[in-house]
Amino acid sequence: MSVHAAFDVSLPGVSPGVYDAADFQAVSEIAHREAGIVLPPGKAMLVYSRLAPLVRDSGCQTFGAYVLRIREDAAERTKAICALTTNHTFFYREAHHFEHFAQVVRPHLIEQLDRGGKVRIWSAGCSSGEEIWSLVMTLLGPDRSEGLKLARRDIRILASDIATHAITKAQAARYRQEDLKPVPEALRRAWTVPDGQEATIAPEAQALLRFRHLNLLGDWPMAGAFDVIFCRNVMIYFDNPTKERLVARFAEKLVRGGHLYIGHSERVTGPALEELANMGPTIYSRRAA
Repeated sequence: MSVHAAFDVSLPGVSPGVYDAADFQAVSEIAHREAGIVLPPGKAMLVYSRLAPLVRDSGCQTFGAYVLRIREDAAERTKAICALTTNHTFFYREAHHFEHFAQVVRPHLIEQLDRGGKVRIWSAGCSSGEEIWSLVMTLLGPDRSEGLKLARRDIRILASDIATHAITKAQAARYRQEDLKPVPEALRRAWTVPDGQEATIAPEAQALLRFRHLNLLGDWPMAGAFDVIFCRNVMIYFDNPTKERLVARFAEKLVRGGHLYIGHSERVTGPALEELANMGPTIYSRRAA
């Protein structure tokens, strides 16, 4: 059986003249090289469905022609990588992380601010914003007046993602009230502004954030270290060597005693284990020097 014939079985209705195994392999190699994304053969239909609109919009008649385009055109290549990323998330996902942050980390950060210090937080892979807005509301707390005082302190929060369309939604900070329900009611009451069936994150909370388009496999322009890094359900798309390099870089970007939160199916392995101590399910802290 030929490669194309085998490919037809897994992609019913797709002509090999438009999209075939060689095209999938080429896209897989580009996605891995550019963004660390691993696309096993079972993802062939996903690649087709995500990229077909871009192939049509580009004027290319086949995926083969589009592959040539994205190899030469950096902007189009970025669009293709963004289309291949999955931005599924929801408010207060993996609630134990926010509970740990509120009970263990937040009091320490407030003491730090009370001493005249600063707080720096990074959501690496912020997707459409549900994670970072959950974290900001948790940081500010259920008492709005106290949270407003806190918001005037030296707090800077970075939210980054490789997908520009996800960042655009996160920046809009507007969601269905139904989607906000997992957030504790006191936090919603303090830090969201209802508007019909939707709600907007309060402007005082929005003012703490800076959004940036960032490929985690590329250079990181941030000069300072972070007290907290959230990178959850991002590394599941990477192979082990890529994961280990990324976690080691996160460890270097944490202050001593700073915390790293990762996704429920992710684990810290490799050289970073020398720097990071496990503090609970998918919660790590950088060891003291």
